[in-house]
Amino acid sequence: MLSIIIPVLNEAENITNVLKHLTTNTSEINNTEIIIVDGGSSDNTTALIASFSEISEATIKLISSKKGRARQMNNGAKNATGNILYFLHADSFPPKNFDALIIQEVQKGNPAGCFKMKFDSNHWWLQLASWLTKFSWRACRGGDQSQFITRELFDEIGGFDETYTIYEDNILISELYARNKFVVIQEWIGSSARLYRERGVWNLQYHFWTIYVKKWLGADADELYAYYLKNIKQQRAPKASTLKVETSKVYSDK
Repeated sequence: MLSIIIPVLNEAENITNVLKHLTTNTSEINNTEIIIVDGGSSDNTTALIASFSEISEATIKLISSKKGRARQMNNGAKNATGNILYFLHADSFPPKNFDALIIQEVQKGNPAGCFKMKFDSNHWWLQLASWLTKFSWRACRGGDQSQFITRELFDEIGGFDETYTIYEDNILISELYARNKFVVIQEWIGSSARLYRERGVWNLQYHFWTIYVKKWLGADADELYAYYLKNIKQQRAPKASTLKVETSKVYSDK
């Protein structure tokens, strides 16, 4: 079984769309479950999940967790019954039959990997950044591309490092690259560029690069989070998703 794990916090703008997308883009031959881990939303995220669960035939579990993406995803893994874990952001839209594509890779002997990613933006830099995700280079990886990993390998690594409030995806990815256990599936996953729209492409990209370099130079989890709080989190505008369920058609194109 494939267990889809989505950490959320105040994702009312996105959660219904992503659930509709997931339930209409899984293959009919595989058994999947969706586990949504709420970190204490103050909007109607959980109410929307409950409403969708009532009308959907999909297996959807909603669990509560202390806030923190690493902690939430680890809790989701603990509650998952699948032998393959698929970690997904609440504003990302995997390709058609994504579950079958992931399972095929695992059966080929690839225990972990992601999809190439396309931002919902026409900005030339974000288009270039999207194109670069097709390559296997470590520098082209990020959590927006989603992450599949077998439970066996996930447990062997120890899951996500909960000392990291940010950058937790990259810590796990680095561990997988160090073990030479990573593959990029050559199908598009769509991802929202909402934060780039809120903050400005170059401004936000500069801060993301700075965090990357700080980690490369040896910054610890607290230093990275302090920088994030000062330069990204506290200056964010309210969320406003522009993604629609229909965007799945766009991201299915190669």
